[in-house]
Amino acid sequence: MAAGAALHRSVLTDSDALAADLAAWQREQSGWAVRVETDIEHVAAVWSRLEALGLESPGQSLAFTRFWIAAQRIPAADQRFVTAYLDGSPVALMALHRRRIKGARAFTWFPGPHVGCNAPLVDAGRLARLAPAQRAALWQAMAAALEGADLVYLKAVPALPVDGVDLFAELGVSLAADTLYRSAFSTWEECNTVQRSKSRRKHDRQQGERLEALGAVGFEELGPGEAAGAVLDTMFRQRAARFRQMGVPDPFAPAAVRAFYDSTVAPGSPLPVKLHLLRLDGAIVAIRYNIASGDKLFCLISSMSDDPAIQAGSPGKQCLLRVMQTVFEQGFRVFDMGAGFTDEKRHWCNQQIELRNHYLPLNGRGAAIGGLHRAWRQTRARIKASPVLREAVRRVRSAALRLRGGKDEVQA
Repeated sequence: MAAGAALHRSVLTDSDALAADLAAWQREQSGWAVRVETDIEHVAAVWSRLEALGLESPGQSLAFTRFWIAAQRIPAADQRFVTAYLDGSPVALMALHRRRIKGARAFTWFPGPHVGCNAPLVDAGRLARLAPAQRAALWQAMAAALEGADLVYLKAVPALPVDGVDLFAELGVSLAADTLYRSAFSTWEECNTVQRSKSRRKHDRQQGERLEALGAVGFEELGPGEAAGAVLDTMFRQRAARFRQMGVPDPFAPAAVRAFYDSTVAPGSPLPVKLHLLRLDGAIVAIRYNIASGDKLFCLISSMSDDPAIQAGSPGKQCLLRVMQTVFEQGFRVFDMGAGFTDEKRHWCNQQIELRNHYLPLNGRGAAIGGLHRAWRQTRARIKASPVLREAVRRVRSAALRLRGGKDEVQA
C-alpha cells in the first residue's frame, strides 16, 4: 500500500461491548488496521488479490469499477475505498460512492441498480473463521473510518453462507429486499434434464420452428472489439422501445451510462464481456450482455426486437435457450440472471438467494434516516403483498391524478 495514502487509520468501534471484544481480538492477533483511500489505483493490488478469490457480482470487479468511475466522472472527493487488514493481509474491501439520496449523504455502491447484487470484496475463508462479534466489530470499524456522510447504505447484498457462516449477517442493520436468481449446473445435460420438462421442450421446439419459418436463424457470441459497439447500439434501441411501452424512464439513456457500457466493449477492454446475439436473416432480434468471472457468467442486460411480425417465434426465449446451452458447454457452472422474478427465471433458475439492504449509520441523523427508510421499505412490501392495500393505493393515486387533471387510472 502506498505510503502517501489520503487517509490511514486504525479505529475502534464506539460500542463498549464490541470495543472490548475487538480489544481481545487485537491481543490475540499480531495486528489489524483499517485504511481509507480516495484513489482506486491505491487499492488496485489489494483489490486484484481479493478479486482472485472469486466474485459474486460484476460490481466487485476492479475493471468494471474503473470504467464506471471514469465514465461517470466521479470526483475523488466522493470516492472511498475502505480496506481492513488482519495480520497485515487484506480481509475485506468496500468500494463506495458518496451520493445524496433524497437529502441524505450516503456512501453506497458505485454502479447502483446496473448490477443485480453487490457486496464487500472479502477473503471469505478468513472472514468465516472469525467469531460473529469479531465480524460485527470489523464492519463497524470500517464504517467508523469514514467521514463526510450520514450513513453507509449497501443495497442488494446476497446472503451466501460460507462453511455454514453468513458472512454479512453482522454487517450493520439489514432488511430483506429482493431475490437473486441463478442457474447452477455442472453440464448442459444436467440443466436440460432438471429445468426442462417434456412439455417445455416441446413448447420451445414449436417456437423455434415458427421462428425458422420466418427466415434463417443464427446465433453467435462476441467479445470486446469493433463489432461490439454496433451491437450495443441495437441493444439500447431495443431496450428504449421496451421502456417506452412500459411508460418508465430508461436507465440507459444518460450519456454517461452509455459511455460506460461502450468502454466495456471497446477494443482492448480488460473486462470479459460476452455478447450473445440471435439473428433472423442477418438482423439482430435478441441480445444478452454478460460479464464472466471464473466459472460464473452474469447477465446484466437483455433486449429483443419489438417487431410484431416475429413475436410468434419468441426470439427472446430462443436466444436464452441457446445461451443456456452455450454457457454450460463452455464450462461455466453458474449463470446469474439478476434480481426480481420473471417468467424466464422461473424456467431456468434452480437457485434463489435472498438479497438484503444493509445500513451502517455514521451519526444520529444517519440512524434516523436508515430507520425511516427501512420502515418505508417494509410498508411498501406489505402493500405489494396485499391485493386490498394495492387497490386502496391505486384508488388514492387515481383520485389525486384526477384532481390534477391527470389520467384516470394508475397502476399500483
